[in-house]
Amino acid sequence: QLQASGGGLVQAGGSLRISCAASGRTFDNYDMGWFRQAPGKEREFVVVIRGNTGTVYAASVKGRFTISRDNAKNAVYLQMNGLKPEDTAVYYCAAGTYYSNDYYRVNYWGKGTLVTVSS
Repeated sequence: QLQASGGGLVQAGGSLRISCAASGRTFDNYDMGWFRQAPGKEREFVVVIRGNTGTVYAASVKGRFTISRDNAKNAVYLQMNGLKPEDTAVYYCAAGTYYSNDYYRVNYWGKGTLVTVSS
């Protein structure tokens, strides 16, 4: 199971770090990622970390968000800087396989955490 936490209300330009804790099994061999879903919109890809080093970011967050993972703690983190009102969404962590053709097959979804950015 995956459980996201750390969401909250932040002003535009601020920072927030959200976490995803895994339990029940190890996710060391999975590509871990984050998706988000804004009100009235479809869920969209944000970022994935492949193994411990390879990362792929959505263009909308590149340069502002940083993903990291701690396999010893079975956890994944998303540091979000320079937040914008359009970053407001429920953020979901995911575990799966990211393929070279930019297809991310998600095997496990976590419960989301709400991030609200005020203008």
